Amino acid sequence: MKLNKKLLATGILSASMFAGSAFGAVSAEEAAKLGDSLTPMGAEKAGNGDEIPAWDGGLTTPPAGYNNDGIYVNPFPDEEPMFTIDRSNVDEYADNLSPGQIAMIERYDNYVIPVYPTHRTAAYPQDVMDKTVENATNVELIKDGNGLGNYQTATPFPIPQNGLEAIWNHITRYRGGSVQRNVGQVTPQENGNYSVVKFQDELTWRTYLRDYDPNEDENVLFYFKQAITAPSRLAGNVLLVHETIDQVAEPRRAWVYNAGQRRVRRAPQVAYDGPGTASDGMRTSDNFDMFNGAPDRYNWELIGKKEMYIPYNSYKLVDRDLSYDDIIKAGHINQDLARYELHRVWHVRATLKDGERHIYGQRDFYIDEDSWQATIIDHYDGRGELWRVAEAHSMQFYDQDVPWYAIETLYDLLSGRYLVLGLTNEESDPYEFGVKRASREYTPSALRRAGTR
Repeated sequence: MKLNKKLLATGILSASMFAGSAFGAVSAEEAAKLGDSLTPMGAEKAGNGDEIPAWDGGLTTPPAGYNNDGIYVNPFPDEEPMFTIDRSNVDEYADNLSPGQIAMIERYDNYVIPVYPTHRTAAYPQDVMDKTVENATNVELIKDGNGLGNYQTATPFPIPQNGLEAIWNHITRYRGGSVQRNVGQVTPQENGNYSVVKFQDELTWRTYLRDYDPNEDENVLFYFKQAITAPSRLAGNVLLVHETIDQVAEPRRAWVYNAGQRRVRRAPQVAYDGPGTASDGMRTSDNFDMFNGAPDRYNWELIGKKEMYIPYNSYKLVDRDLSYDDIIKAGHINQDLARYELHRVWHVRATLKDGERHIYGQRDFYIDEDSWQATIIDHYDGRGELWRVAEAHSMQFYDQDVPWYAIETLYDLLSGRYLVLGLTNEESDPYEFGVKRASREYTPSALRRAGTR
């Protein structure tokens, strides 16, 4: 692995596994690098003199053809791959791939990695960047890393001192404040046959509520509601989550409405390695959004920074001219539609703590430095064997200044099956940002009204 020597010299990578009461805020001198040699979000502003360009503010202007309707057109329609990584040359590029990516290439002869020119498109609203800079000298890890002291909003640790801080950056990253989306999830059989489960998701940060009260639900980060709209046998079932920050002191509040029983009940299984909604056993609850929830069952090690070929600017995968059949293939998605670019990532390793339980004994995260999104995660079982490989095909929502995922994929190397979440090609009204919600719309009593067939 190639570590970033400049960051090593400054001591940014010195901490590994977190064990302490309060840790995080950096000095004013260190924070002064934000907006100077570092972007306001903490990435290295300079390029690498080769494939990675300098960050120039990201993609904030919609391209020609975008109609401000949540249907995102490709800003780079004429670009072609510079080269493709496959079995014939994978050894040449192994240093810039994860073990999971290499395993996928070795298992499937048509799993290839088409590499395009790098565009550092990630951009956030100015107020989010300003608050992130403020957080650098204020926010601390507290309660053995399970809580955030002095945190309000935005990215808490733009200059991370350890792996847990980097993971908190992913968990808390800005995704538009308040958004509704209509997406599909598939779990193909080994031969590629699949059926689609359709969701309508709502995500509202507490501070974006129409009736926001700073003294109410202070430990809540956001509210999430997920209604199944198809197939008919599942339609009407609804999941409601109040995502708490310190989930050890106050576990995630979750409820489900079962349309068949017309009943609301608590759902403590919606956490850790509990089964993901309608996922046919192909993902855990904390696989959603690549990783979510409480980090307390793992030790977190900041391995360092490296350059990797990661999915990026994946606009082909939201092309409305494509059907799901064009994307979903046996073993993996149609890699001809994927786009990879060389970017710098933080490598964070999570190892299960002694005495704790989870189906994943180790997880290796590769987190994009510009957006703090986990882009690749390799999952290992309790014996230390590579088991599942997650890839997030990201894109910039250029009308909202929001980096997010076009789709998430999770490949099972043992079964030959996989999961795709976030498909929008065949969905009407795929994204609506800026929806206005009140706190009463995220209560258990509201579930019955939402969960009608």
